[in-house]
Amino acid sequence: MIVIAGGSGLVGRQVVNDILLRGEQVRVLVRDAGRARAVLGYDVDVRAVDVRQPGLDEVLGGASVVVSAVHGFLGGRGAGPRDVDERGNANLIDAAAMVGASVVLVSVIGAAADGPLELFRAKYAAEQHLFASGAPWTIVRASPFMETWLGILTQTAGKSGRPVVFGHGHQPIAFVSATDVAAVVSRACTDTTLRGQLVEVAGEPISMTELAHVLQAARGWNGTVHHIPRPVLRALAALARPVNPAFARKNQAAAFMDTDRSYTPTTEAARVLGRAPLKASDVITRLGSI
Repeated sequence: MIVIAGGSGLVGRQVVNDILLRGEQVRVLVRDAGRARAVLGYDVDVRAVDVRQPGLDEVLGGASVVVSAVHGFLGGRGAGPRDVDERGNANLIDAAAMVGASVVLVSVIGAAADGPLELFRAKYAAEQHLFASGAPWTIVRASPFMETWLGILTQTAGKSGRPVVFGHGHQPIAFVSATDVAAVVSRACTDTTLRGQLVEVAGEPISMTELAHVLQAARGWNGTVHHIPRPVLRALAALARPVNPAFARKNQAAAFMDTDRSYTPTTEAARVLGRAPLKASDVITRLGSI
């Protein structure tokens, strides 16, 4: 049996579907069971579980693989990256090790002890905890999800058809489709040759402004995109942190992405996927058909 924590999220729900199509038994762990059943269907074994609480070994009983697709990036106070991505993952990893299951951990490209974002530091701590746990492991590090930022650009465009770009918007970003990340995670569930490997999944670099233009072209929108200057993003992040930590994280992440010059080649993703990563136009087409 394969247990998927965070199985109703952007990546998790696609992993669940992939694994079910392969005929594997699946159990899904989520905080909101009602929402998960509405997304996944009522035939899926869904358990209401909070990974922030220790003692998860009972719900993992019978598991051969445990997937962690949980994240606290958009969580409020007490449900942020430190609570979910670091401590929650630690609880999940400990329980998986106790029942003798392998772990497939969804992490982020850029995870580091001194990373500029709390999410990077929390994911790195989870990776280190996994290494020390003794459980067989695969880590899938992903770049920013294209679907997430296309959603934000769509929301900010409103009826005007003019998306809001965060920062200058000229820096290439290796946005990746959540579909590609899910495909790699799904393969890692059953392909034991990926045990002990850290796989980085990134797409072809495209700037935020270019992404906005691709979206406009696909939707038939016209007009110049709007921009929020970096200093404003940083100010919003600082001001919002005490009252709306999720909003603060979004602005801090946007400011970082607008200046980050690191680049992850797509070759590793293509090697595991067996094809080139999806492009922005592909993702927009897929979103339009859902």
